[in-house]
Amino acid sequence: MKLLLLTLAVLLLLSQLTPGDSQKCWNLHGKCRHRCFKKEKVYVLCTNNKLCCVMPKKTQPKERPWLF
Repeated sequence: MKLLLLTLAVLLLLSQLTPGDSQKCWNLHGKCRHRCFKKEKVYVLCTNNKLCCVMPKKTQPKERPWLF
């Protein structure tokens, strides 16, 4: 029984410590972080006072050929 309780406690702690559940921003193209990577740019702040890091190519609209 003690082993079961210890296993549950460890699993609960690990589920709280594992990163990866970052908040999305900029129309789901960016991620809220304390620091952005070198290739990312900051355009807005997130609601949790973190930077919204967005790759520059995702912010530009795709060019479409003119069709007449």
